[in-house]
Amino acid sequence: MQTSSDNESGEPMLDMNVTPLIDVMLVLLIMFIITIPIQTHAVKLDLPQNNQNPPPQVIDPVKNVLSINAQDQVLWNGAPVQLTQLRSYLDTTQQMNPIPELHLQPDATARYEVVDKVLAVTKQAHVQKMGFVGNEYYMNVF
Repeated sequence: MQTSSDNESGEPMLDMNVTPLIDVMLVLLIMFIITIPIQTHAVKLDLPQNNQNPPPQVIDPVKNVLSINAQDQVLWNGAPVQLTQLRSYLDTTQQMNPIPELHLQPDATARYEVVDKVLAVTKQAHVQKMGFVGNEYYMNVF
């Protein structure tokens, strides 16, 4: 494309072409927006890491079931408990040798807020052996 100039003496134009610069900046802006990580809410648990030579697993006969029913009631082995009482139970189990497993079984219709509070209590108690039970019930919920 030819540009006209007021300069009749044939001197080169001193104006910079900013169109490629704008194009590059727009591409970089779009790349930056795409690569921003999505904000998610999560409760972080310190799960045990897989060692190269794990010790043989001892099958513990004591497995504590922590369930949350549809009425948002927290149950420890079938008996209703408060969160402070749950914390004392968890602290006691973590001092036992071997440490018993904790099976968390929330109802599919339980509120997330209650489950989140229970997970926070288990995190504060430094629960080492924990598993989620009944994930197959959630397949029909969503």
